[in-house]
Amino acid sequence: MKDNFSTHSAEYARFRPGYPPQLFDFLFSLCQNFGAAWDVATGNGQMAVGLAERFEQVLATDISENQLAKAQVRPNIHYTPGSAESPDYPDHYFDLVTVGQAAHWFQFDEFYRTIRRVLKPGGVLALVGYNVLKVDAPTDAIFNQLYHETLEGYWDSERHYVYADYTTIPFPFDDIPLPKMTMTCSWSLEQLLGYLSTWSAVKRFTEKNGHSPLDEDFVAALQLFWADNEVKLVHFPIFGRIARV
Repeated sequence: MKDNFSTHSAEYARFRPGYPPQLFDFLFSLCQNFGAAWDVATGNGQMAVGLAERFEQVLATDISENQLAKAQVRPNIHYTPGSAESPDYPDHYFDLVTVGQAAHWFQFDEFYRTIRRVLKPGGVLALVGYNVLKVDAPTDAIFNQLYHETLEGYWDSERHYVYADYTTIPFPFDDIPLPKMTMTCSWSLEQLLGYLSTWSAVKRFTEKNGHSPLDEDFVAALQLFWADNEVKLVHFPIFGRIARV
C-alpha cells in the first residue's frame, strides 16, 4: 500500500470531508451485530468516528503514523499503525470492515485473503469512496481544467479506479447495491483551496515545477465566481462496493 499523505497529515485532517450519516445508516442496516468493526487505512478517522456511534469497539489502522497522530479521538476507537494486508487480528473477529477512499492502493489478493479470515461469517465488507466534486457550472469548469489538464500525468495510476467509481476494481464477492448518495459540504473558497492542496497530484506538480498549480491565476479565476466571504455547497458523489462475506 502506498503512503501519499504522511507529509501533509495536518492539512488532510483539517480539510478532508467527513462521510454523511446516510452512509452509516445504510451500513448499519446490513450488520447483524455491533461488537467490533475494523476501519482500514483510516487516515485521521473520518470513517472510524461514524462507526463509533454504533459499534462497541472500532479498531482503526493506517500505515501512516503521522495521520494517526491527527486522528479524531473517541473512547471506543483504538488507533494502531498497520497495513491493510497483514493485520494482527484474530480470525472471525469483526462484524464490519470498512475502507474509505483508500482501497485502490491495496494489494488486492492479500487484502481479500485477510478479509475472509478476520470477518465473522456473514460479516460485511464496505469499500467506499467519493468522486470528483461539483459546485456550479463556472466553478466546475475551472476545477475540471485543473483536474484533467493541469494535473494530467501527476496522478497515480491507481486513481483510475476512483474515477470509475470502483466499478473496475477487483472484487471477488457478490455486490450489495449502494443507494445513491452524496457527501455535501458548505465551504468557503479558502476551504476548497485547502482541500485541493491535500491532493497528491498537487504535491507532485509543486515538487516538479517549483510552484503550486493553485497559483494566483487559478485563485483569481475562481474569485470571478466565488466571493471571499461566500459559502457554497460542494457535492461529492459517493460510490462503493459492498458485500456480505
